[in-house]
Amino acid sequence: MLPSPLGDIVLRGDDRHLSGLWFAGQKHFPTQLAVLSPEQDGTQLPEAVRQGHDEIVAYFSGKLKAFRVPLTLSGTPFQQQVWAMLLDIPFGKQVSYGSLANAAGLPPGGSRAIGNAVGRNPISVIVPCHRVIGASGTLTGYAGGLERKQHLLTLEGGVAGHRGLFY
Repeated sequence: MLPSPLGDIVLRGDDRHLSGLWFAGQKHFPTQLAVLSPEQDGTQLPEAVRQGHDEIVAYFSGKLKAFRVPLTLSGTPFQQQVWAMLLDIPFGKQVSYGSLANAAGLPPGGSRAIGNAVGRNPISVIVPCHRVIGASGTLTGYAGGLERKQHLLTLEGGVAGHRGLFY
């Protein structure tokens, strides 16, 4: 468990890949996940978890804009397609659900499917689902809560209601 300005963060992974990052207790938090700190179980953190930990600390201190920790994302092929699109959203920019749906070639109304996939993102912050906003520039949906989403956008210099759309 990693303390952060937005509450405790739980990371999951192995020596090669980070596979999960959640705010403790957020929506879709895996209930079967054992939450232990290295001090509690007497082990060393797996390498990817340690790297993810260090990068999250640097991100919240304003020293990191691009994550490099290797990731493994488990989900449906559509979810993985959407999460790959999220990884292309630059630091400090936002994109609408509708523009992601359009870029994915979905028919009108496809933004709901995009929203469902975005909401199931297993690696919050690093896979920047917080950078996806409503069509009018409003903050909508975030498994970690809208206050956290606003904080993350503010940390990145983004302004709610102002989109740097690139799709």
